[in-house]
Amino acid sequence: MKVSLRTKIMVLILSLLVLVIGLLAGVFAYMEKRDVEDQMGQLALQVASTVSFMPSIKEAFETENPSEVIQPIALSVQEESGAEFVVIGNKESIRYAHPDEWKIGRRMVGGDNERALKNGEYYISKAEGTLGPSLRGKAPIIGENGDIIGIVSVGFLLEDVRSIVWNKLENVFGVAVLVLVVGAVGSLLLARSIRKDTLGLEPYEITSFYQTREAILSSIKEGIISIDAAGRVTMINQSAIELLNLSEGAEGRLISEVFPNTQMLKVLETGNATRDEEMILLDKVVIVNRTPIKHEGQVAGVVSSFRDKTEVRNMVQTLSEVKRHSESLRSQTHEHANKMYVLLGLLQLGKQEEARGMIEEDFHMSQKHQVMIFDRIQDETVQAILTGKMSTASEQKVDFIIQEDSELRRVPQHITRTELVTMLGNMIDNAFEAVSGQKEKKVEFFVTDVGQDIVFEVSDNGPGIPEDVYTSLFVRGFSTKEGDHRGYGLHNVREIVERLSGTMEVDDSDAGGAVFSIFLPKHTGGGPDEGDDQ
Repeated sequence: MKVSLRTKIMVLILSLLVLVIGLLAGVFAYMEKRDVEDQMGQLALQVASTVSFMPSIKEAFETENPSEVIQPIALSVQEESGAEFVVIGNKESIRYAHPDEWKIGRRMVGGDNERALKNGEYYISKAEGTLGPSLRGKAPIIGENGDIIGIVSVGFLLEDVRSIVWNKLENVFGVAVLVLVVGAVGSLLLARSIRKDTLGLEPYEITSFYQTREAILSSIKEGIISIDAAGRVTMINQSAIELLNLSEGAEGRLISEVFPNTQMLKVLETGNATRDEEMILLDKVVIVNRTPIKHEGQVAGVVSSFRDKTEVRNMVQTLSEVKRHSESLRSQTHEHANKMYVLLGLLQLGKQEEARGMIEEDFHMSQKHQVMIFDRIQDETVQAILTGKMSTASEQKVDFIIQEDSELRRVPQHITRTELVTMLGNMIDNAFEAVSGQKEKKVEFFVTDVGQDIVFEVSDNGPGIPEDVYTSLFVRGFSTKEGDHRGYGLHNVREIVERLSGTMEVDDSDAGGAVFSIFLPKHTGGGPDEGDDQ
């Protein structure tokens, strides 16, 4: 069962108030009881002492019937002092005066007269008499010759003491109830204020949101970092730590120390968001978004997300390659349909021999390609790339030849499919474009993984590459062809080759065109990579 924050706060505050008020009331009652007992004991002792010094009392002890003189005096003193009883007895503790006349002549009870009758002491005691437990003041009566002739006992019932204490506690209880009411109202206002600060969310909801946020931040590839109004990092995810190459935690540090060339502080000042902005981060090109965090119309911080543009570019290139494969399949379907129409026409004209010859020719050509692609090359990604390029070559009337001595087992796992598609796709497409103006269009592909490197080689019989172009061939945006969005293919290929610790060479082809060669190490360092058959 989930309890609301308001209920928790009210229960906690009221429980604390009840506990504190109870403790204070207990301490007050104890101290008040002690003070009242002390005051009433002193009063009882003073009254007893005063009565013991009265000459009329002493003279009465000389008479035949002391009670006739002493009883009226004792009752008068009892009434004036407010005592529960004033008892006077002789040195044998026989009563001469008592509130109940029928008890006169009987022995005093309580057993607390000895100190006064034997030692002549004046003191306060607690004992239980005929009227109940009482607080007593004891005083000896000393005769003319200095002998102890009797005792005066003045008492207040302990029940009266408790009544006085309870009467005083009633006022305390009234204040306690008022404090509890104020505490309940205060706790309600406090809970309302806290709910406002937490946007009306309960603690368990905040916990759920926090856990969800942490899961989201750890699962996305984009780097996420946020700062407060003072420019200090309040949150950073693992992707951002890796992109910023941080070795220790960044939370609490100034953003200028963590991200030196950031523009987040500018967004903090202006409150204007920025979208899809490119910037250099540790020799990487990243795409950055910055969004201000606003609270009640004021900028309270900034959140920035950034991602390596290389990843974005790789995704775009992969999608482009998929599109090219799709187009190749459509052209292959179109070409196949054309062949079927020709075969149908030949059969309808009764040219069975010509139809059979066409089928055999197509079959042998297909068998040759299948043997080269699927028997000599075992990697599925390379097989798919070459199959698609075969279709493209057929559509563009390019003689695309896979050299017979080609051989390739599975590519090591550290070379990804995206990297293979980008490298081979760009090299073969460039070769197709290079021979597009030739009368005889010929492109050759060779691959081998003999030794420590995987070697890919694409050659064409195109016009070749001018000498003054060699130095700019891999520069981003440079192209010898006209049109927009060119000059990125070979640049991307070289980036991937360098990232894989490989090398790339460009030479003149024997057929007059160009030869592009890529050498990729099969191992990343510690030994054979997973997926390598060596």
